[in-house]
Amino acid sequence: MRIHPPGPPPSALPGLLRKLAADRLAMMRDAAALGDAVRVSMGPKKLYIFNRPDYAKHVLADNSDNYHKGIGLVQARRVLGDGLLTSDGATWHTQRVNVRPSFKPGRIARQADAVAEEAAKLVAALRGHEGGAPVDILHEVTALTLGVLGRTLLDTELGGYDSVAPAFEDVQDQAMFEMVTQNLVPSWIPLPGQLRFRRGRRELHRVADLLIADRTARLRDGHDDADDALARMITAARTHNNPEAARDRLRAELVTLLLAGHETTASTLGWTLHHLERNPAIRDRVREEARRVLGDRTPTADDLHTLTYTTRVVQEAMRLHPPVWVLPRVAQNHDTVGGYHVSAGADVLISPYILHRNPALWDEPERFDPDRFEPARVADRPRYAYLPFGAGPRFCVGSNLGMLEAVFVTALLTRDLTLRSVPGRPSVPEAMLSLRIRGGLPMTVHPAA
Repeated sequence: MRIHPPGPPPSALPGLLRKLAADRLAMMRDAAALGDAVRVSMGPKKLYIFNRPDYAKHVLADNSDNYHKGIGLVQARRVLGDGLLTSDGATWHTQRVNVRPSFKPGRIARQADAVAEEAAKLVAALRGHEGGAPVDILHEVTALTLGVLGRTLLDTELGGYDSVAPAFEDVQDQAMFEMVTQNLVPSWIPLPGQLRFRRGRRELHRVADLLIADRTARLRDGHDDADDALARMITAARTHNNPEAARDRLRAELVTLLLAGHETTASTLGWTLHHLERNPAIRDRVREEARRVLGDRTPTADDLHTLTYTTRVVQEAMRLHPPVWVLPRVAQNHDTVGGYHVSAGADVLISPYILHRNPALWDEPERFDPDRFEPARVADRPRYAYLPFGAGPRFCVGSNLGMLEAVFVTALLTRDLTLRSVPGRPSVPEAMLSLRIRGGLPMTVHPAA
């Protein structure tokens, strides 16, 4: 006998669908309130939302071969092509194997000086705004993460490519609109959002082609042993027997790396700085640790292991506002999750956003408490209760670099500066391809106490 999860009553379904368009996080919270396993039926289409660690483990790890990328995939591919975030099967496995060496802990540790230098440059730039008008801190940390990405993974300077971040915003906005409306509006209709999408995608392709051409030329000059991610992708593309397909795949892989390599970390930094501003006692503990561990110098790779409280602050920011707020999958075959039947072809959602707020796993889940990540408390918590970088085979390959970057920047900014929010400008989460802050993060800059 097949047992199905409970679902919303028919009368509640229109409200859920409206929230899917207007407030996706509220929709996820409403679904979670119905239970840890929920099934939403929309005609022949079935959507399952699972909100327990063991359910997440089954879908993302234990039986991951049965669950391919899901909701939003078509729209994401219009932005990213068939890159690491959107590919599946043998293509994904090959792409992952090609770039994995560039993300090994030892290599990332050797990039620590570059990360610290970019963080120090950001502090110096913000000092020029002390006592002045508000600065969009989200914009600033986005520029920083692009700079780090260029130096650590592309062996290039991205400082001259200011168009990348706004281009990603344009294509994300339209991709999310199409996902919510299920492509009811044909993409050939030249509506303003569609025109911005096309312009943004053209710009991303232009930048990717320039970066590939530059890196290819330098590889020809005798640097074929380079170990950065872009060099590895170019080298792998040379083995493809179809030059045109190889060019398109390489471009897709680079655009994916540009997005995933900067936006998620920028989002994490924005939310971390938001929470520190709202919790002065926690901010003061971060400042004390940074001054005690670093003194007046910039951090090195070894400091990541001693900036323990700052690390917990970043982890807690990612608990409340995980940059990847939902992990969508599609069941390839019938399955059973926690005793519940999942039909082939159904959409399945694992949402770190609601899993990280499950009151059965987290005391006072809405409270910002970095001490949740003290080692003893982590040991008592199910492994799959906390998924800021996903899980299973598709665990984020850039997690080590992302944590290094977030901890170093948080430590240096907090040690040297005080950032204050602008009255009347709340930080509202916006669930796009990542969980960003709607409208940016305007803050005034002041010397640290």
